[in-house]
Amino acid sequence: MKKIISTEQAPKAIGPYSQAVVCNGFAFLSGQIPLDPASGQIVEGNVAVQTERVLENLTSVLEACGASLESVVKTTVFLKDMGEFALMNEVYGRYFSSNAPARSTVEAARLPRDVRVEIDCIALV
Repeated sequence: MKKIISTEQAPKAIGPYSQAVVCNGFAFLSGQIPLDPASGQIVEGNVAVQTERVLENLTSVLEACGASLESVVKTTVFLKDMGEFALMNEVYGRYFSSNAPARSTVEAARLPRDVRVEIDCIALV
């Protein structure tokens, strides 16, 4: 049985998808971009600033699922420019300072709303 998760603490889904789905002890989170949930606006700044907002959004959705960053088992990071990997990775490392999940990082030709970074994840619930 799957459970659809939605929280006001993260940006609303802007299409036919859910912020997250919990099923069989796992939370599958849709990709988060650097949208401020209060204003609905993209957080301006470099990839480090945008990565921080993305990880805060993921944290809020994880909490709504009954999970946390510590229970994340896999992430996928989509970057507009792989040349910004080091800046993204520095911020990412602060959020996943121990017990880091598996990760894939890819450069995408274009991300929603032309942001610099998007991250999705899978976590244990």
